[in-house]
Amino acid sequence: MRVLGLDPGLRHTGWGVIDVAGNRLTHVADGVVHAATDQPLAMRLVSLFRQITSVLEQFQPDEAAVEETFVNRNPASTLKLGVARGVVLLAPAERGLPVAEYSANLVKKAVVGAGHAEKSQVQLMVGRLLSGCDGSQPDAADALAVAICHAQHAAVRRLLGTRP
Repeated sequence: MRVLGLDPGLRHTGWGVIDVAGNRLTHVADGVVHAATDQPLAMRLVSLFRQITSVLEQFQPDEAAVEETFVNRNPASTLKLGVARGVVLLAPAERGLPVAEYSANLVKKAVVGAGHAEKSQVQLMVGRLLSGCDGSQPDAADALAVAICHAQHAAVRRLLGTRP
C-alpha cells in the first residue's frame, strides 16, 4: 500500500509518500508545496490544489492521510487554515482515494510515543523510522509522520473491516 501524508497549511503544505508492506515502512519521497502570499486567497487555493494533484499524479498513492486542524487563538487564521485543509482533503478525495484524518497529538504519539512532542522530536523519529529520509523539511517530516500514523492504524482498520 502506498500512503500520501499531508500536513496542511495555506503558505506551506508538507507532503510525504511511504510504501507500507506489513509492518515495514519505506520512504518514497517528500516535499513542501508553497502558495504565493501575494495572491488572493482563491488563487492560492487553486495553486495548492494543482500542486497536490501533481504529487498525486506522480506518486499514485492508494490512500491519503491528513492532519486535523487545531484551533488557534486567532479565528481568522484558523478559518484560513481550515479552507486550505479543505483543499488538501479534496485533492485525493476527488481522485477516489480514501482519506483519513488524524489529530496532531495522535500523530505525535504514533511516531514519538508522546502526544505533546516537539517538532524537532517528530523530525528526528521520522528519520529513524524511515531509512534514507534524513533531511526532510519540518513540514515534510510532519506529513511523513501523518503517513506513518496512518500505516499503524491501517492494519487495525483492515481487521475491523472499516475504511478511513
